[in-house]
Amino acid sequence: MPHVRSGDGITGVGHHAPAAQPGSAGRHAPASHHAPVTQPVPARHHTPATQPAPAGNDAPAGQRGPAGQPVPATQPGPVGHRPPTGQGVPAPDLSSVDHLTLTVRGTGSAATDGTFELYCHPARGNHPQAKKACKKLDGMTRWGRDPFAPVPQGVNCTMIYGGPATAHVSGTWAGRPVNADFRRTNGCEISRWSTFEPLLPSTGS
Repeated sequence: MPHVRSGDGITGVGHHAPAAQPGSAGRHAPASHHAPVTQPVPARHHTPATQPAPAGNDAPAGQRGPAGQPVPATQPGPVGHRPPTGQGVPAPDLSSVDHLTLTVRGTGSAATDGTFELYCHPARGNHPQAKKACKKLDGMTRWGRDPFAPVPQGVNCTMIYGGPATAHVSGTWAGRPVNADFRRTNGCEISRWSTFEPLLPSTGS
C-alpha cells in the first residue's frame, strides 16, 4: 500500500496523527487571574462652606485665610475727622477766651458803678456796651504790645484832677493775662482812661 507522507514523516496508511497533547495548540490558557477587589476609597471630607464675609469687608481677590475663610478687608480710615453723631463742635478752651472782669467805683452813677463781665468773639456778657467795648479793644491790640500797660514812670503829666473814679480790669485778652488799674488823678491817667472808653465808662469830666 502506498505510504502517505505527513509533515512529521511517513505514516502508515490508516494511522492517525497523535492526538494533541494537553497544553498544545488549541489548549485554553488558564483563566486570567482577577485583581483583588479595589477597596472603596473613603469619601472625602467636605470643607465647611465658606462663610460669607460681612458686606463691605470682602477680601481682595486671591487672599484667603485658614480653612478658606476670607481675610477681612482693611477698614478705611475716616475721611477727615468728624465728631460722632449727635455731638457738636467741642466747647472752646475757656482759658484762652477773651474775657474781662471790670470793676468800677466812684463815678457817682449807679448805672456805671459796679462789676461787669465782658466776653469777646463773639461779644457778650453784662457789660452795657459789650459790642463797642470789644471793637475798641480789637483796634488797640498790636502784636508784641500790651494795650493794658500802665503809664510809664517818669513821664511828665499835667496836674489835672479828674475825679475819684477808679477801675480795675482783670482776665485774659489776646491770650495774655490782664491785671490793670485805672484812675483819673492827672492828665496822663485821664488820657489813658479816655483811651479805654467805652470799656471804661465816661465820667463827663
